[in-house]
Amino acid sequence: MIMLLINVIYFQLLKALNFVYITLPKIIKNGTEKAIEFTWIEVISKTECNCVLYYFNRRFAIKYYTLTSRKVSTSHFLLLYFLSNILCAAALPPVIRLEDQRDSSVEFSFKYAVYRINKDKLLLSNTQLIYDIEYVPRDDSFRTTKKVCRQLELGVNAIFGPSDPLLAAHVQSICESFDIPHIESRIDYKASIKEFSINLYPSQRLMNLAHRDLMVFLNWTKTAIIYEDDFGLFNQQDLIRATTDLKIEIYIRQASPETYRRVLRAIRQKEIYKIIVDTNPAYINSFFRTILQLQMNDYRYHYMFTTFDLETFDLEDFKYNGVNITAFRLVDVKSQRYEEVIEQMMKLPHSGLEYINGQPYIQTQSALMFDSVYTFAAGLTELDRSHLLRFHNISCSNDMSWNDGLSLYNYINSVSIHGLTGHVSFVEGYRNRFQIDLLKLKHKKIEKVGIWKPDVGVNITDPTAFYEIHTSNTTLIVMTREEKPYVMVRNEGNQIGNSRFEGFCIDLLEAIATQVGFHYKIELVPDNMYGVYNPDSNSWNGIVRELMERRADLAVASMTINYARESVIDFTKPFMNLGIGILFKVPTSQPTRLFSFMNPLAMEIWLYVLGAYVLVSFTLFVMARFSPYEWNNPHPCLIDSDIVENQFSVSNSFWFITGTFLRQGSGLNPKATSTRIVGGIWWFFTLIIISSYTANLAAFLTVERMITPIESASDLADQTDISYGTLEGGSTMTFFRDSKIDIYRKMWEYMEKRRSSVFVKTYEEGIKHVLEGNYAFLMESTMLDYAVQRDCNLTQIGGLLDSKGYGIATPKGSIWRDPMSLAILELQEKGIIQILYDKWWKNTGDVCNRDEKSKESKANALGIENIGGVFVVLLCGLALAVVVAILEFCWHSKKTVQLTENQSLCSEMAEELRYAIHCHASKKRPSLKRICVKCTPDSTYVPVNLGSGTPNISGVHYNFFN
Repeated sequence: MIMLLINVIYFQLLKALNFVYITLPKIIKNGTEKAIEFTWIEVISKTECNCVLYYFNRRFAIKYYTLTSRKVSTSHFLLLYFLSNILCAAALPPVIRLEDQRDSSVEFSFKYAVYRINKDKLLLSNTQLIYDIEYVPRDDSFRTTKKVCRQLELGVNAIFGPSDPLLAAHVQSICESFDIPHIESRIDYKASIKEFSINLYPSQRLMNLAHRDLMVFLNWTKTAIIYEDDFGLFNQQDLIRATTDLKIEIYIRQASPETYRRVLRAIRQKEIYKIIVDTNPAYINSFFRTILQLQMNDYRYHYMFTTFDLETFDLEDFKYNGVNITAFRLVDVKSQRYEEVIEQMMKLPHSGLEYINGQPYIQTQSALMFDSVYTFAAGLTELDRSHLLRFHNISCSNDMSWNDGLSLYNYINSVSIHGLTGHVSFVEGYRNRFQIDLLKLKHKKIEKVGIWKPDVGVNITDPTAFYEIHTSNTTLIVMTREEKPYVMVRNEGNQIGNSRFEGFCIDLLEAIATQVGFHYKIELVPDNMYGVYNPDSNSWNGIVRELMERRADLAVASMTINYARESVIDFTKPFMNLGIGILFKVPTSQPTRLFSFMNPLAMEIWLYVLGAYVLVSFTLFVMARFSPYEWNNPHPCLIDSDIVENQFSVSNSFWFITGTFLRQGSGLNPKATSTRIVGGIWWFFTLIIISSYTANLAAFLTVERMITPIESASDLADQTDISYGTLEGGSTMTFFRDSKIDIYRKMWEYMEKRRSSVFVKTYEEGIKHVLEGNYAFLMESTMLDYAVQRDCNLTQIGGLLDSKGYGIATPKGSIWRDPMSLAILELQEKGIIQILYDKWWKNTGDVCNRDEKSKESKANALGIENIGGVFVVLLCGLALAVVVAILEFCWHSKKTVQLTENQSLCSEMAEELRYAIHCHASKKRPSLKRICVKCTPDSTYVPVNLGSGTPNISGVHYNFFN
């Protein structure tokens, strides 16, 4: 009774001191021991404050800087205490609560958490929790500190809160000084580890990673950050450091409700469409109104809010115009515990619940306060199982700390429960292994489209949500460049709008627009360039620049996908694959030569054959002279004759080799083994040479030979007679400029030195240059095919130098990229793109007719221009024979005249000629009678007896008869 009286007197005293009294504690008896202890609990609500950058040590030394401050309404404290059945029972920690209004949802959440714990038979089953509330001014840190110290003297064991950064610094300093566990549920901008601090709010470092991962997924390259509090500036500076490796251009502005319009207008002028909004939730509706007034609410804009309670705001004006709004949510609204708490709180007369579209909802701060109380209760329960808390009064005037504070802190730090905000666990006082839901505004309401976990990152469960196309009255600006057959301007002068253009890309764009669902307006790029990066000016030109500066929504042209462009803009899936080829003028036919039959063998082979012919002839002559088996009796009937002769004289040796080389007989046959070996080897040699010559002669005489000075890119690089170049400002030029391959670097050095003469502005100019001759144009294979099929004087040299593709270009992070990629894949599977290719490449009526197949499959008839040289050789041989015969005739006539004195050379030649040209004479003729004065007197010539055929014994003499 004495203890009960003391309690009643104590609480009446608190009430007299303007404390809000709720209820009296219950006395739980356990034998003869009774104990009463009191604690403070602060319930936190996020309110406006501009106090930042403070530092404090363990002994309550506080150093801080106040940037700005404003007077706000007073806040209040909640006093919570409990009784235990042990001698020195532990008390629940005090919680310092700061909020602008009494009876807020956070306060109701705190009261309900205490109520549920008191009703729970498993959690603190022998303890009854009782709380009390006190109000203090927000900016009165001195009074707050004094009240906390006063309560420490009453046996405070832990402190909750506050959410205000400045006051939290004071409270944290006190807790560190006296080893009191400090449980918070506020945004902590300082990443350093704090002693005796437990924070249920996700750390700012992890939230920066969450925003960073989402920016990476959405391909953001240019972002604006709007913050309101000075603390928000430090918050977003951490985000900037987390995104430094992403090369994201970030524009930071501080704003307030009075400056929203000015800041947003500046962002719009800079053509920034991705905006992170870190503003006070109380002013979000004002921010929404400014967005609508400035008409920054179409599909191009994407707003990412840092608040966890975006669902509680009215977004009716943004549901149907395509604007993208995203945020994270910490409360696990799908959990069984959340549904159970909602169901129980709705039964209370003053639940403090928010209602969204008629559905009850617990805000994040309320849910964090609920989980904070349960976290402390769970830690105290674990401590109660193995440790005995000792009561100890603490005074701020001395340095004595609470001996059991570290144990209680360690048990709270090791808690692992599932609360309204999902899984709750800690590492060094900071929350880890939690999950936040990613929300996005869709057609009807905000829906969950993904999750984020610290150890996993962002996981999008509904990827299409970020690429929803609001096609109602959506007209896209499509940038292109005139290029046959992709985009061409019609010749008709009365065409306006999109009807002015035709071509492959125009038909493809129409098919994609029909399938995806949007309207478009086609415009030509002002500088007529696709886009190339200039390292000197650090800028892009052409279509790429138009997309980067958001003056166009799409680019549909023969635009190559490469690394440099992909780093600043986005591309869809390629709708056409290609490579770099070499366009060259068709080589002229080889002029027909009279001695073309000698082409099958190279000139050096003919020389080698001639050398072999002479060598083998002399070898045969020498071998025959040395071999005894080649010496034979010339008169076989005269067995005793001592005269022998050798048939392989020098002339006969050459004649034998000539006859066998030409596959003819010579009347000479080797008899010795050595000479037969020489003959056999020569026959084998002539067999191979003649066979090879015959086989290759057919190819040379029946197939048209072309003069091709170059066959590949290496041939171009190794010569300077034929100039070569590319389209200026295109991906082909970039390929050679950035290539690390030696051949291509050598080619780039050549082209760069002759920039004015080898680079062209258009494909038509390059083709014209090729037709003029002595120029090779390096161009993309699709355009090369188009040119070759329309001009029979053009051809492709070698294969492709690389492999790449054409794609539809969009600005970074465009919502149109993925839908168009899907449309391109579907058009490819249906064969529509191939149909369009055939339409503009092959079925235009101006295709060059090449009979390549018949030319390769049929042999040409041989004409006099092909084998006329053989006849020339024959005529030359006959002429040589006539000349030799005349020489022989003259030589023989001169030799005959020398034997006589009364016969002149002319008469002798005339008489011999008369008998030679007598056509009706017999093939046999008698020898002319000649008187040789130099011969012996006994020698005479007598006519042959033609009838008997028996020669005169004294000599054989021939008479010539008329």
